[in-house]
Amino acid sequence: MRWTTLLLPAVVVAALTTPVTATAQPRPAPDPSPQGWTITDTRLTWTAPAPIPPGGAAIEFWDGDRLLGVPRPSTDLRTYTLDAAGVVDDDELQVRASDRRLDVEEPPPPPTAATATPPAPLPAGDTDPGRPGRFATRTGEYEVDPITVPGYPVPLEMRAVVVAPTDAPGRRPLALFLHGRHITCYNGVEMLLEWPCPAPAKPVPSHRGYLQAQRLLASQGYVTVSVSANAVNAHDTLDVEAGAGARSALVRAHLARWADWAGAGRGAAPEVVRAAPVADLGEVLLVGHSRGGEGVNRAAVDSLSPAPGDGPVRWGIRGILLIGPTIFGHNPAPDVPSVTILPGCDGDVSDLQGQLFVDATRGVSRGTALHSALYFVGANHNYFNTEWTPGQAEAPASDDFRTPPADAVCSPGTATRLTAEQQQTAGATYIAAAARLFVAGDRRVLPLLDGSGVRAPSADPARLLAHAVGGARSPFVVPDEATAAGGSARVCAQVSTDPAAACVDPAATRPSPHFTRFNRVVPEPGRFAVALGWTADGQAATVRPGAPVSLAGSRHLALRLAVPPNTAGNRFDVAVTDSAGRRARLGSVTLDGLPATERLSARWAQEVRVPLPARGVDLRRVAELELVPHGGAGQAWLIDAHGWAPGLPDPRPVALPRVDVGSLTVEEGDAGTRTVGFPVSVTGGGAGSVRVFVQDQGATTYTERLVAIEPGQHRVEVPVQVTGNTRWSFDTRRTVLVKTVRGAVVGHYTDRLTTPNDDPPPTLTATPVTDEVPEGGTLLWRLTISSPADSNVTVRGLPVAPDGTELSTTDVDETWFRQRVSREDPLPSRPLSTTGLQLVTIFLPGEVNKEQFVRTVVDAEAEPVERVRFDLANPAPGAPGVPLVGAVVDGPPDGR
Repeated sequence: MRWTTLLLPAVVVAALTTPVTATAQPRPAPDPSPQGWTITDTRLTWTAPAPIPPGGAAIEFWDGDRLLGVPRPSTDLRTYTLDAAGVVDDDELQVRASDRRLDVEEPPPPPTAATATPPAPLPAGDTDPGRPGRFATRTGEYEVDPITVPGYPVPLEMRAVVVAPTDAPGRRPLALFLHGRHITCYNGVEMLLEWPCPAPAKPVPSHRGYLQAQRLLASQGYVTVSVSANAVNAHDTLDVEAGAGARSALVRAHLARWADWAGAGRGAAPEVVRAAPVADLGEVLLVGHSRGGEGVNRAAVDSLSPAPGDGPVRWGIRGILLIGPTIFGHNPAPDVPSVTILPGCDGDVSDLQGQLFVDATRGVSRGTALHSALYFVGANHNYFNTEWTPGQAEAPASDDFRTPPADAVCSPGTATRLTAEQQQTAGATYIAAAARLFVAGDRRVLPLLDGSGVRAPSADPARLLAHAVGGARSPFVVPDEATAAGGSARVCAQVSTDPAAACVDPAATRPSPHFTRFNRVVPEPGRFAVALGWTADGQAATVRPGAPVSLAGSRHLALRLAVPPNTAGNRFDVAVTDSAGRRARLGSVTLDGLPATERLSARWAQEVRVPLPARGVDLRRVAELELVPHGGAGQAWLIDAHGWAPGLPDPRPVALPRVDVGSLTVEEGDAGTRTVGFPVSVTGGGAGSVRVFVQDQGATTYTERLVAIEPGQHRVEVPVQVTGNTRWSFDTRRTVLVKTVRGAVVGHYTDRLTTPNDDPPPTLTATPVTDEVPEGGTLLWRLTISSPADSNVTVRGLPVAPDGTELSTTDVDETWFRQRVSREDPLPSRPLSTTGLQLVTIFLPGEVNKEQFVRTVVDAEAEPVERVRFDLANPAPGAPGVPLVGAVVDGPPDGR
């Protein structure tokens, strides 16, 4: 086993004060600090000027390029709080979601074009799953007793809307829908993230947002149910898995009810269920949107490879369809066929991380399950759900792709942007396509999903592009450590901070959906692609897998190849060479880049195919792939290459060994280093491997370890060192992450090693350096803590009315004042003690001395001595507060 140290963004510590010298000379004023921020002891809070609707992407606090953590929102979605946070520079504090700034209006990117042209329509396929079926439908709702999930403070509601066919014979397949993260309650225009809803607010009926797709499926003979997940949405911020396990539990609880209602418990079923045909629980399709996508994927994992203590399930999941999903865990269900919709104008999960539901399945299991991705040009995140769509929703709703600024591709009214109705119809059509293929077994639908380049006319005018892995494909080039490249190609790291190694400039805001990071791990071992870069026509690129590969039985070579957005006519000649040196030219492929602006993640690989020859090269030992670009300088990225054959084999899902991350709390102690075993369990049999990431103690690094799982093994050995001392610190929480590599699945993918602090905090004292100055001078005090600490020691001081005349907001430097308040102006002039001003001093680890100051200004008025007083809270419990007292007298500064 090997260990590698990885640099990661992590919580860091520093000072918020602007230091001055002991001579108190005025300095150039720094830029005003960000508005809306408040620091109270160890707590960092940001208040938004207006509510921020929750979505799939996590809201994060950043200090420049350092991730501080994920704050918890207030119920009114305006205030966000992070405990035990440290910052380097308060001027660099940022609020982001999927790399978008939420705390400022970012300057619009330079326009790339006044308008964008959608791709040309593909030929029509042989079948159109978007056409309604022959059955009439019936709609109703049910609500049964809620369930409890560990870690959630309230029960999860068991509420759903059912759309079922009428007069459909026999048992019918079941399609279950799960919505994503959204507001949970509303009162008029007021939005809330709370559960249960406080009176008079009403629940947001997000589960009713897929009725069009439900009615289409029901007309084709499926029983459909869409379930409510408001309780999870309201409380998943405190869940280390962002609600994936809780959503899985909710889905499986509904499936268990339907299993009861399909058997002996049918007489006790809700009326809408009794009126529907009996559901066939052996034929289940799961549909998940946003975080609901990750939830139904987890439900598939939990059903096929149950968690410890869970028994076998009474249902069979034949496939999953995911709409703009999150995949924080990077652990897709490898043996359950899937289709992932990637909305090209997604303003929520804008990195299109759901691409990993395709890419991260490669090499994990047998590879016969089809995993397809559909890039929806012009679709946003929200409009797949009518209850998230303005003009259709019962509660407040919005377009997640923000305009202004205007966007040539995604602004409403452009040639490429879909209307809500167009998007919903296209979504319903391809949901039905997944059902027809995975559940009904209709192979005529396969070309719509597997990159064969045909369309379903019912989805018009939407433009969709598809690619896939799995099915009847045979791996040829799946870049890894053994892959070699030459000519105009190089093997590149998908996730790296090194521009020479990275596939795309690490500074790029939207590198590629294929290169999405795992929980901010940078660099991440084991993830590769091939970058092509040429300066002239005909500069060949060669790629060699680690050993010759058999493509016998394949009819075509399928390449997943990405080209720069907005480019046209990217042409490549394709050839292969066998291990004996015989070369065969297979043909040429031509690709146009996707329409995009800098706001979109559009370096997405399109599938192109060339026929394999029947003779002239030994397809049993293919050793090299060659791509020859034409048309001058350019670049492209090869994600992988597979031998392709028609048809779709049975995925034959099996229960792979399952890995779950536990949690552990250990005492720090006063001295010495000891090794503890972090609990990571293995359930089931078989061999496999996983990659484990352990955050180092008190550091911004993770240690990565590739771990083999042997048959019969029940625990992954994860040794972690804990060092004790007598210095105060926050309780330390070190993250442990696991992702699958081969032959295993991962359930609970992350948790923490917690080491509670067992040392008293230091005490604070203050010494005046310059506590009386003329107008325009700088008051200065030196602050001292009694001993160094291992975490930030934050000291907050508030102004209180002093004896005598108080310094006012116009007696101090305007920039100094604005840096220490939130959205307050110095005018009208008023005593400092009547404002929200606060002095914040943060001692870095190891520091014991800091300085705090008040910068004053000269005015023309004759005034008595003006005084200021700040009362500083002492970090040591029970210790008295520390006053800072100063005086300002009339007259110019004398240099003190």
